[in-house]
Amino acid sequence: MNNPIVAGVPFDQDGVHHGFLRLPYSRDDSAWGSIMIPLTVIRRGDGPTALLTGGNHGDEYEGPIALQDLALTLTEDDITGRVIIVPAFNYPAFKAGTRTSPLDRGNLNRSFPGRPDGSVTEKIADYFNTVLIPMADFVLDFHSGGKTLDFLPFAAAHVLEDKAQQVACVAAMQAFNAPYSAMLLEIDNVGMYDTAVEAQGKTFVTTELGGGGTATAKSAAIAKKGARNFLIHAGIMDGELDLQPSVKLDIPENDCFHFCDGDGLLEPLFDLGDRVEEHQPVARVWPLDRTGVPPRNIFALRSGILAARHFPGLVKTGDCVAVIGTAG
Repeated sequence: MNNPIVAGVPFDQDGVHHGFLRLPYSRDDSAWGSIMIPLTVIRRGDGPTALLTGGNHGDEYEGPIALQDLALTLTEDDITGRVIIVPAFNYPAFKAGTRTSPLDRGNLNRSFPGRPDGSVTEKIADYFNTVLIPMADFVLDFHSGGKTLDFLPFAAAHVLEDKAQQVACVAAMQAFNAPYSAMLLEIDNVGMYDTAVEAQGKTFVTTELGGGGTATAKSAAIAKKGARNFLIHAGIMDGELDLQPSVKLDIPENDCFHFCDGDGLLEPLFDLGDRVEEHQPVARVWPLDRTGVPPRNIFALRSGILAARHFPGLVKTGDCVAVIGTAG
């Protein structure tokens, strides 16, 4: 079965082309309606292809900001090869400002490889998996913590079985040049876009550039600089890499992640970037419904620096409240 998504711009013609990926979507207020996912394709001659995406989760904004800016300012004369820009590829979630799609509750980053006859989210995943990823040599997918997490700003690569591919991914991650450069363990990688891209042998970089459901001037600037550095590294743009010192960050094991075992009021005991020692309390959880009861402590399972934290002040059982990484 063919995917029903249709691209409204050419992928194989030189020039700057702005348009949409159109996904037919019949609904109460539009029987023959469509979901229109903004898309820009810039091509000049033969060369590598970079696929740049943001809005994989709809409440993460550094990627959409950087990619809207890039789609507006990048010209045909700036490149050799092709750049495919999708600022918000989970577009229904992006419009709603939610992590998952309001249409089917689909988490796009857990929906790969997708299905051409599936839900809206599964159709988007299938189109990327079967059409766009195969076109690409280099893939950059922007993330941040959304409304529920806050991160030190890092670009990341993963440990891969193919060590030559891993070396290529690490080099691209270092070229992105976020303030922190991470080797990242994904604790839930089933169905991830990352996994789908890496399985096709592509050079892949992801990010976590902040959080709290908003961008900042600093995090947006990191994203903009990183996207251009990524294209220069890929050999698509000319120019010198804009490189600043970047701290190596390792998040290698399950014990980096700390979870809450009850509902309550969260009291952080450390800020992002602070040094934490094993067995120290990293946070307290106070009861919501009474006074005179001591808080529960969440103890550090390892020594390192606080790389991520739960953002809202209230937590529920099972929430990740802290991530501790090793800086070097």
